Amino acid sequence: MSSIFGSFHRPLLRLGALALAAIIPMTTVVAQTQKPQGQPIRIGEINSYTGGSAFTLPYKKGIELAVQEVNAKGGVLGRPLEVVYRDDSLSPADAVKAANDLVLDEKVDLLMGGFSSSVGLALDDFATRQKKLYVATEPLTDDLVWKNGSKYVFRMRTSIYMLTAMVVKEAAANPAKRWATVSPNFEGGQAFVREFKKQLSALRPDIVWVGEQWPAPNKLDAGPTVDALERMNPEAILNVTYGPDLLRFVREGNTRGLFKNKFVVSVLSGEPEYLAPLKEETPEGWLTTGYVIDDPRPEHVAFRKAYEKKYGDTPRFGSLIGYMSVQAIAQAIAKAGSTDTEKMVSALQGLQFQSPMGKVTIRAADHQATTGAWVGTLAQKDGKGYMANWKFLDGAGFLPSEADASKLRPATAGQ
Repeated sequence: MSSIFGSFHRPLLRLGALALAAIIPMTTVVAQTQKPQGQPIRIGEINSYTGGSAFTLPYKKGIELAVQEVNAKGGVLGRPLEVVYRDDSLSPADAVKAANDLVLDEKVDLLMGGFSSSVGLALDDFATRQKKLYVATEPLTDDLVWKNGSKYVFRMRTSIYMLTAMVVKEAAANPAKRWATVSPNFEGGQAFVREFKKQLSALRPDIVWVGEQWPAPNKLDAGPTVDALERMNPEAILNVTYGPDLLRFVREGNTRGLFKNKFVVSVLSGEPEYLAPLKEETPEGWLTTGYVIDDPRPEHVAFRKAYEKKYGDTPRFGSLIGYMSVQAIAQAIAKAGSTDTEKMVSALQGLQFQSPMGKVTIRAADHQATTGAWVGTLAQKDGKGYMANWKFLDGAGFLPSEADASKLRPATAGQ
């Protein structure tokens, strides 16, 4: 978070990308234990491995686990999966350059990935123009499947609309009337604030929005931000900060008592990538979305154990999204019986597959997966943060009908 979205300091990213080669060589990776026959099926994966490493490094591990499992069972159509990785440094321009390289030089069969919403939209445009399949994995903006919807673009991640719908009823039930917002100033953050305001105001017309704070991504100056929020005197706060910005905001807010007697909705803060660094500073009672590593459902336990066995570490939410995305792609290719783009697109429309979250459907009308999320409240114990009072919500229950969603897409989306 989606994170998630946004752009970080460009010069630092460029330097970071050089160091990253020691961690993630930009080469083809084939993970398998039983070599299938035939030419490899090549997936071009573009992501923000530099600036988004809290999410994307575990995400890459999830991809590799899924590829290993698929290839150990003979691959797809008797062919092994290969993943060719490229780092976009959270830059839409760099992402498009990487996509050109993957399609024209590496001859990949399809594209996947994207961390920020701006990168996702740039790859959406590229895929549409080139008529190449793109499976967006993390970008959260609803424009990806609605306003900018394309025949060639599908999205795996739970969207902004869905995540908002999962928390807005509980937010509306709180008596607070004066609301303020704080969010990184980029596409995904702006979209989150717009959607939350829209949905909450529809349920509670008496809400008064007393102000907004828009820190630059990864540059939150906590003192002035908290000071500005205090002057607004809100009764409730929507927080969209994540990563290092979240820690700065929580630390300053705790020190100055900003959150005392206030209701806070903090989207994505329950994802282990962003929750773990808070440790003993984790605020109590914030309503959040995230991922519960200890979810006891058998399909999730099997995934967690396989991940822990391979990496000696617990999965993050990024791990889950990477793993599920490869699952969906592999099953779509098997269903299509081919890596022909048009056939894969048809196979993905309406595809149902079993994931560590349970059954997921990729809707035919808008190409949005019904990926769910865990919703609960932040709490801490023994110096660690966790999600209390959690429940898993199936994403299928938090989307417009397919008929309504199809009306949100351009007339050319099916062409």
